[in-house]
Amino acid sequence: MTQVAEARGLPGNRWLQLALGIVCMAMIANLQYGWTLFVNPIDAKYHWGRAAIQVAFSIFVLTETWLVPVEGWFVDRFGPKIVILVGGVLVGIAWVLNASADTLVILYLAAGIGGIGAGAVYGTCIGNALKWFRDLRGLATGLTAAGFGAGSALTIIPIQGLIASGGYESAFFYFGIGQGIVVCAISLFLRSPGSSAATAVGSVDTGFVGRQYSPIQIVRSPVFWVMYVMFVLVGAGGLMATAQLAPIAKDFKIDTVAVSLIGITLPALTFALSLDRILNGLTRPFFGWVSDRIGRENTMFIAFGLEALGIWLLSTFGESPLAFVIISGLVFFAWGEIYSLFPSTCTDAFGTKYATTNAGLLYTAKGTASLLVPFGNVLAGITGSWHAVFAIAVMMNLAAALAALFVLKPMRAAHDARIGNRAAAPAE
Repeated sequence: MTQVAEARGLPGNRWLQLALGIVCMAMIANLQYGWTLFVNPIDAKYHWGRAAIQVAFSIFVLTETWLVPVEGWFVDRFGPKIVILVGGVLVGIAWVLNASADTLVILYLAAGIGGIGAGAVYGTCIGNALKWFRDLRGLATGLTAAGFGAGSALTIIPIQGLIASGGYESAFFYFGIGQGIVVCAISLFLRSPGSSAATAVGSVDTGFVGRQYSPIQIVRSPVFWVMYVMFVLVGAGGLMATAQLAPIAKDFKIDTVAVSLIGITLPALTFALSLDRILNGLTRPFFGWVSDRIGRENTMFIAFGLEALGIWLLSTFGESPLAFVIISGLVFFAWGEIYSLFPSTCTDAFGTKYATTNAGLLYTAKGTASLLVPFGNVLAGITGSWHAVFAIAVMMNLAAALAALFVLKPMRAAHDARIGNRAAAPAE
């Protein structure tokens, strides 16, 4: 079979590859977005304290992100199949360990194993989308990242139900086994495009015509580090909301209050978690598509500004159950797009040859941001409320929004002009 025919056949069809990547992302989503459901039950059983338990979340995010460049190196050289397979095994092992963790050491070990596995799956699927869809980079990475952002939406209620009926240990065990099996099965069908195959399906690299940067070269570029700092600033607030939403709702005394919206009645926390995951997924292809048309930096300015507004509204009106549900949805909608905008911008600037590894290097900013999550509990404990945490998150998002327009945009324009990257930025 020729590369052109393979590109149109089942194993190499880029839309099939995209769909398989989205399913893999959905299977690992609960490791991050379902975590908040387990914090209070674990604390109720062992009384380790929320801050100590949330260290596990930070370990998960650190290992999920900081090892992605290494995993990306393997993908760029050996293809996605083996990396995804190993990732599926690790995410299954991690949640099985969580089910029996009776010390913080085991909980932290499970978090590390789960992070390595999730990072292998996440980085590979994003990198594969960047390579298969060079003409629709923002949309494709957005759809792939949407699997991670929205993938846990359908399982929020089942996980809560299983925690209530069988204990959080059962939820960890059965969902861990199920998620791991699905990822391992899908890994057998994943592949990277050959150059002729990519061209045959119309994925000509319209976003890059200049120099191809290696990982060592991009870390010497000021453009990379500006993006990195912006990623940390925006990522910290969203990760805090992801990890702390259940504790925040409990402290606001609204977690079990019934809320009716669009003909559906659910407890405020359950409603918020389900809606947040859906919007957190939808925002990624939406803003990715927008950025393909109006430019990455312009889109960042809009989205990060909206995130600052959402966090301020949550701080001001979040003690109302209905407002909590709606505004938390806005917060997640304005946050999730970083996982499509930053990989796309990175590949726009530095090329596709090392796209998986380079995007992985930038993705480590999420791990850096996660270091701030436990301090949210500490600051809330010192001040007696979450308002100081919210205020800091608002300022960080505003700083990133302004940096997008007034720092990153002119710097990237100069970078593109210097290397002859005529088509790096979408038309504005």
